[in-house]
Amino acid sequence: MKKLIMAILLIMATASAAHAAFDKYTIDRSNLPQAAQDMLQEYFPKAKVSMIKIDKHLLKKTDYDVKLVNGTKIEFNNAGKWTSVDCKTREVPQGLIMKPIRNYLKKNFNDEKVVKIEKKSWGYELELSDGVELKFNLLGQFKSMSMDD
Repeated sequence: MKKLIMAILLIMATASAAHAAFDKYTIDRSNLPQAAQDMLQEYFPKAKVSMIKIDKHLLKKTDYDVKLVNGTKIEFNNAGKWTSVDCKTREVPQGLIMKPIRNYLKKNFNDEKVVKIEKKSWGYELELSDGVELKFNLLGQFKSMSMDD
């Protein structure tokens, strides 16, 4: 029984060490793919980076988590394309929201601002400043709405 427990502990320690070895932290934007650097330059030109986490997975591709000094969190895939932009209470840059979605928001939620946007395989998920969550398909057509409790 002691051997089994020791073996399990050894496996857990090895897995934990292996996981940590694949993460890298930096504040240097040049460690990001060019597309991610371009996006940051275009939409957050004056924002200072507080942390970049380069997450190298064993069986998946690398992804990048960027945290700005103002609290904004941006996630990028291995190609440097953004997958999530969470501005907390600030407004997500309009250029990141496709035109059909912007039009829908202007017509139906003109007084609210988008504070978070996520690209999913099926479309987009947005969170508004009042806690409303909206889902749109890949063409920007409205699909559903839910309220934050």
